[in-house]
Amino acid sequence: MSVTTAEHTRSRRRWLVLAIGVFSQASACAFVYGIPFLVPQLRDTFGLSLAEVGVYVAAPTAGLLLTLVAWGAAADKFGERRVMALGLSTGSLAMGWVALGPHDNGAGVVVLLGLAGALSSSVWAASGRMVMGWFPRSERGVAMGIRQTAQPLGVGIAGLLLPTLGQHLGAFTALAVPAGLCLVAAVLIATLAPDPPREPRAEGEPTARSPYSGTPLWRIHLSSALLVVPQFAIAVFSTEYLVREQHWAAASAGAFVAVMQVVGAAGRIGAGWWSDRVGSRMRPMRQLAAGATLVLLAFALGDLVAPWLAVAALAVGAVVSVADNGLAYTAVAELAGSSWSGRALGIQNTGQNLVSAAAPVALGAIIGVAGYAVGFALAALAPLAAVATTPVRGERPPSW
Repeated sequence: MSVTTAEHTRSRRRWLVLAIGVFSQASACAFVYGIPFLVPQLRDTFGLSLAEVGVYVAAPTAGLLLTLVAWGAAADKFGERRVMALGLSTGSLAMGWVALGPHDNGAGVVVLLGLAGALSSSVWAASGRMVMGWFPRSERGVAMGIRQTAQPLGVGIAGLLLPTLGQHLGAFTALAVPAGLCLVAAVLIATLAPDPPREPRAEGEPTARSPYSGTPLWRIHLSSALLVVPQFAIAVFSTEYLVREQHWAAASAGAFVAVMQVVGAAGRIGAGWWSDRVGSRMRPMRQLAAGATLVLLAFALGDLVAPWLAVAALAVGAVVSVADNGLAYTAVAELAGSSWSGRALGIQNTGQNLVSAAAPVALGAIIGVAGYAVGFALAALAPLAAVATTPVRGERPPSW
């Protein structure tokens, strides 16, 4: 294929591929990050404490940790389409097993939730690599921002559907919805989302060296992991806080969080556009880290003296705490280069999901003992640290 033909093909297909990537990621996120919306039903049905229910919440993200780098390496070697279609199709089967199978064995359900997370994690590394391959550098901030809207959109879908379905059908039966979405996504990928064009490697050309020597990739990973804490503090505990502390109806609380997630999705696109305009991913990321710190402290203050301030902080935090995500993903993929981007994005996702698996359990235990104000005030230390670790001075032009 000539360069002109390849560019024409890329121009025609890239937006369809991006749309399918967003749908696929949102479908997986509706499962992995949808469990928090079932927390009230799980506690009422099984009599669980916040710390105990945190194990169910963390199981899918814990499953991600086992396979993210492997899926990224597979995408580097075999291509994105096969990896995404295989992972989502098998992951949907595991989700369906949880939804339709018996729920009397708590340990067995946790294992199945972890397995479903491990299988569906293929889309995390591979879809980001696919977007990077289809879009030029000047559009990657916006494109990756759009791709990263998948998480708040997936959470929004879960917020609109899972609480109501959980009340009427049962907490775990409601997971049939993300199972079906993941299966549809796998079919769309297999039929309509080809791998992006790749430059052939000349015979005898050495394998690309690891990009971790001489680049600030590790600092980007660290900063991104720290910024998961405010994101999950708000995403995991907003529904529970509004229902238990503010006495909202479960459906109303779920709808509130869902709307804020949609607004947060727009914030990710705006952050990507911002980074394209200023020619930097790290400067906007550091400023958003400072904003997340202020939001968590505002919530802590509101919980103590002004409930309306706490609710307002949750609304603002649902936007600010997720806006940085696409910036980090774009920077990681650009610095890693085309030969290593799948693995680098797998490492990026591993760090973030390691924190997201631990955060619900740790914050749940702290909140259960000391209350929401103390828990969120302590959580504010993480984005504050990210302000210092984000490598603004070490940022350099991308290699592809």
